[in-house]
Amino acid sequence: MFSKRSIRRDFLIQLLIASATLIVIFSSILYFFIEQSIYEEKHQELIIYAQNISNDQEVFSNNADAIFGLTIEVIHLKKTHREVNIYQSTKKTRTYMTLIYPFSLYKHSYLKITKEISQTKRILDKILNYIFTINIAGFILVILYAIALSKMLTNPLKTLNSKLSNMDEHLMQAIKIQSLPTEFEPLGETINHLISRIQTFVKYQKELFIGTAHELKTPLAVIKLKNQVTLIKKRSSEDYIDALNVTNKTIDEMNIIVSNILNIGRQEGAQLEKPVLVDVIVFLEEKANNFILLAENEGKKFYIDFQPSSFMAYLQVSLLNQIIQNFLQNALKFTSKDGSVTIKSLHTKDGLLIEVVDEGCGVDESQDLFAPFKRQGNKSGVGLGLFLAKSASDALGAKISIKNRVDGVDGTIATLQLNAKLSCTLPRK
Repeated sequence: MFSKRSIRRDFLIQLLIASATLIVIFSSILYFFIEQSIYEEKHQELIIYAQNISNDQEVFSNNADAIFGLTIEVIHLKKTHREVNIYQSTKKTRTYMTLIYPFSLYKHSYLKITKEISQTKRILDKILNYIFTINIAGFILVILYAIALSKMLTNPLKTLNSKLSNMDEHLMQAIKIQSLPTEFEPLGETINHLISRIQTFVKYQKELFIGTAHELKTPLAVIKLKNQVTLIKKRSSEDYIDALNVTNKTIDEMNIIVSNILNIGRQEGAQLEKPVLVDVIVFLEEKANNFILLAENEGKKFYIDFQPSSFMAYLQVSLLNQIIQNFLQNALKFTSKDGSVTIKSLHTKDGLLIEVVDEGCGVDESQDLFAPFKRQGNKSGVGLGLFLAKSASDALGAKISIKNRVDGVDGTIATLQLNAKLSCTLPRK
């Protein structure tokens, strides 16, 4: 009925073991308490009889029937024992309780009072049988309850499984969190986040394929048209050289497109890399130092402001490098000469916030800036950089955004928010 890895099976076994243990312990304590109470009452009766006899009182005067079934005799022991001794014995099918009570210590004589308690023993046996029967019935009820409870607890999982099994890349719908139990809301939110990522991935993949075909078709058409025009009539060597130069230039553009597409494949492989512990601030400083030289060479200013002094995180460094490098390359490309680029970090409640601020031409925020082959500004490019950066941030569990500056200066702010759940801040020595 259940596999070895079934959560429901494990839950049933643990619940049954716990319930059986509790029932056994409770029943044992209950029976022990009842037995001790009854026997204690019988002990006190025998002691009272012995005290009355020892004090030469009339035993039958108040309740003659009270000593019915008693056997009283005086015995002599070699040694004096001041303590009262009570024990039980069984002869054939009858059970007796015997009391040894000091009668005359000088003569080493003792009262030996024996009373048959077979009826009491039978009553205790019946009580034990009743408890045993109730335990069996209770255990059966616990089994039925455990099965019903485990089924109730696994119903939300079956519902989620049913909804997910009927989905494909074309018919994906978010799960209604409100219809789930509170304990399953985090799971529902995670699944909805995954569905959103799959939808975005499918959307971008379609755009990537269509855009790739379009981007490669255009230069191929240019090459073919240029060659056809060149072959229409005999031309000079210079014309042939010019045609070949145009072809080579177009091929170079195609190679750039192909290289960027290959980067997508490399990035997917990088997502499978094992995360390592890295100081993000140290990484940013090393990356920034490389771009300081590039900025100076282009006559641009480059500023750094990193806070805190250290921020440790488990992540794939190649993915982080792809995001930061794309941000800085775009910032330098679109910032005019004598302009400035600033990279800074700030520790927030959500983790580490990294910003790259430039003085470029800004972006059209109404467009999907992370879609493949979407170009912004007046600079040349394939339009796959931000697409790769977005894919890398999704793999890191981070968030990126591109917005225009609102401080009255033209330019953009590229933001990367690293998740604090996989990170921690440490003071730098």
